[in-house]
Amino acid sequence: MRNLLLAPLLRWLGKLSFPRLFLVSALLFLLDLAVPDFIPFADELLLGLLTLLLARWKKPAATDKVPAAGDAGR
Repeated sequence: MRNLLLAPLLRWLGKLSFPRLFLVSALLFLLDLAVPDFIPFADELLLGLLTLLLARWKKPAATDKVPAAGDAGR
């Protein structure tokens, strides 16, 4: 049962450009929700947006080719 939940998560994390940075920001976001602060929800919103940004930042596919500098006009 544990493998059924963990395998898709690891496969999804493998597609991200920065999986460790995503995990760190997600853990900081959860920790920040638990700790009270002076300006309510300001840092929670920023960390949440950073986590969402990192979750959507995927590695380029192997079939995606970046044109070389000399090939731009062709």
